[in-house]
Amino acid sequence: MISQKMLQLGKQASVIRTISEYGAKRKKEIGAENVYDFSLGNPSIPAPDSIGKAIAELVAEMDPCQLHGYTSSAGDMGVRSAIAQSVRERFGFEADPAMIYMTCGAAASLTCSLHALLNAGDEVVVPAPFFPEYRVFVEKAGGVLVPVLCHQPSFQLDLEAMEAAINEKTKVVMLNSPNNPTGAVYSEESLQALCAILEKKETELGTEIYLLCDEPYRELYYGKGTLPWLPNLYDRTVVAYSYSKSLSLPGERIGYILVSPRMENAGDVFAAVCGAGRSLGFVCAPSLWQRVIAKCLGETANVEEYRENCRILSEALTEQGYTVTPPEGAFYLFVKSPEEDANVFCEKAKKYELLLVPSDSFGVKGFVRIAYCVSRKTITDSIPAFRRLMEEYK
Repeated sequence: MISQKMLQLGKQASVIRTISEYGAKRKKEIGAENVYDFSLGNPSIPAPDSIGKAIAELVAEMDPCQLHGYTSSAGDMGVRSAIAQSVRERFGFEADPAMIYMTCGAAASLTCSLHALLNAGDEVVVPAPFFPEYRVFVEKAGGVLVPVLCHQPSFQLDLEAMEAAINEKTKVVMLNSPNNPTGAVYSEESLQALCAILEKKETELGTEIYLLCDEPYRELYYGKGTLPWLPNLYDRTVVAYSYSKSLSLPGERIGYILVSPRMENAGDVFAAVCGAGRSLGFVCAPSLWQRVIAKCLGETANVEEYRENCRILSEALTEQGYTVTPPEGAFYLFVKSPEEDANVFCEKAKKYELLLVPSDSFGVKGFVRIAYCVSRKTITDSIPAFRRLMEEYK
């Protein structure tokens, strides 16, 4: 008999992907311009010109066998050194290239990190709402996901609830800020307080608690100042990063894991990451894209386009009577459903060719996620459809 768990996962695709596939079908039936697909977090802004330039330079300069050949399992050391230097310059943190593992995007980064850190039955505390695949990643690694609801409507951390959820089984606290699906950015004060809680709990429980930071949206931040770099706040930190959003390269699957050298067992943690990569088959991330990234560190796509999309759609929906939580980052609006069951609301939205994602799989009920990383035309053309949908509730 084949794996029943894998069969179940294969037959029950994520809600986001299911809606996206429905959207692809509708676009073929009635034309893409008539479907307002806000389902998938797929960047609509082109990668910066430097990406194409870097590819051309590499193709012209390097021997093809070297360019397209294997790097070391953990990634090319020159690339890892360049990333470490970039981290030092941006965050004042002494990153060690020997503690950086190149990966096929954030999914591989998270999966390898969780397999490296968890033993069977270990718990992973995560603020809710959260990206639905976290549950799949955690359970595949033998862990137990423990969601903790954030404050509403701000979706900031509920520190008392987080502390109450941490016990002797807790091995990892996983954070995603800017957050998918809410667009919330956890305040520096709350992050400092959380780190103090983790340190206190480690002492009380006599255990090790790791902070795993999922950071694909770091550069998509619309607030003032800069986001805190969590390895500066808590020594036992592992960072999972992807260039999918910042450089508009989701299909190229390139990112990295950074293990903080400040933790006393950093060498063992990194070795466990390498072992997880080996066992899962995530070795030698795409060699061309490793080298492209090294040439484009510090650059981003034009994320101001997302800010403007957000402004246009937020103002329109608020004017129409929707309750919108103003996001500080990422490219999602989290909107209160006009009726208790968000799934029913999303089905009604399909009548107007509006494809929205209900919040249930994100760990909360009664909201929808709207991915505004779409063309400006889709944003503006969808506004009358949102108005007609809301009129059903007035």
